[in-house]
Amino acid sequence: MEPTLILAIRHGETAWNVDARVQGHLDIALNDAGREQSLRLARALAEREPIDHIYSSDLSRALDTARMVAELTGAPLTPLAALRERCFGDLQGRTFTEVAATEPELAEPWRRRHPEWTPPGPGGESLLMFRERVTQAVQDLAARHTGQTIALFSHGGVLDLLYRAATGLGLQDVRTWRIGNTAINRLLWTPDSGLSLVGWADDSHLEAQGLDENAILR
Repeated sequence: MEPTLILAIRHGETAWNVDARVQGHLDIALNDAGREQSLRLARALAEREPIDHIYSSDLSRALDTARMVAELTGAPLTPLAALRERCFGDLQGRTFTEVAATEPELAEPWRRRHPEWTPPGPGGESLLMFRERVTQAVQDLAARHTGQTIALFSHGGVLDLLYRAATGLGLQDVRTWRIGNTAINRLLWTPDSGLSLVGWADDSHLEAQGLDENAILR
């Protein structure tokens, strides 16, 4: 069976990215820089990357990024809630610094990436729950498009999980790879081997690097 090529892309910049504020399932729009990044990405992909289908988180910061690419490439676009960022429950809308100052008992397992720790509040997901949701969704999409190229527009946490799955790293291993806004990350999927890494953090279409997702824990 032929492999599926996956272009995994984080959404363009938002004001909350700049503030290192947790977005989670909250629907935060792109800022001006994010719209410019998305347009540059769309032009680059239209010029050099044939895409058979686009899938996107249904949150507007990812979906609006994906729409620009769909318009210029002509690839069909399907919104998919399973590609959403991790839900952080009551911690959404706050920064890690704010949480650490007032509720260190929450900040510590969050910082250490305890796999079973679940953020308090409605919908909060542990890393284990989040990984199961994301990996199942990506596997299903890849299996549906063998021999083709698909683009997945999603979020920093999702991209982090895909990198770990492709490289065999654990949930608690220290992250040393960038996850910048609208950088292009390339993976291959086969039913026998799962995900493997082809290329990561290609932001050659941008004037400057997008904000790294890990800034949220600064």
